[in-house]
Amino acid sequence: MEPSVTRSVIDLRHYHHGSLPDGFRELLITVHADAYAEAMDDEFNQRFPWFVDHWSAMDGFTCVVAFDGEEPTGFAYGAPLPPGREWWRLTDYQPDIGYTSTYAVSEVMVRPQWRKKGISAQLHEALLKERGEDLAVLLVDVTHPRVQDLYESWGYRKVGEQQPFADSPLYAVMVKDLRA
Repeated sequence: MEPSVTRSVIDLRHYHHGSLPDGFRELLITVHADAYAEAMDDEFNQRFPWFVDHWSAMDGFTCVVAFDGEEPTGFAYGAPLPPGREWWRLTDYQPDIGYTSTYAVSEVMVRPQWRKKGISAQLHEALLKERGEDLAVLLVDVTHPRVQDLYESWGYRKVGEQQPFADSPLYAVMVKDLRA
């Protein structure tokens, strides 16, 4: 018998490049600061506002934010990667013939008091639900095998490793077929 997971009733709100509301950036930064409270002395984590600005400025940027009432509980965001810039290209992985587009899932995070309630799965599913790309790709810190296992349970598979920044962790590169 599988262990049951209590899924919270959460309001999922969708946002897109070019139509982000006032306070959107600050909302994501606040959730990140709570989700990574114990690791905010790390310079890489301190640069999160730069990542928000970088990703939200990309054409095709989409974000789903989970709310419990008016309290943000977590979010997931990403954007399509330009051909030739897909993260999996730095590995030995070769997609099936005919796979031409990749959506990068840059962040999936949930604040501590809302974890283990299925919210990350709801966010991830909502983020990818309407995508037209062939593949989804994401990076997982290799020191977090349980997170990697979670993504594998969602249909991803590890295809290699990379360290995109000198001060970033080493990441597992994980790919999911969106056409399956």
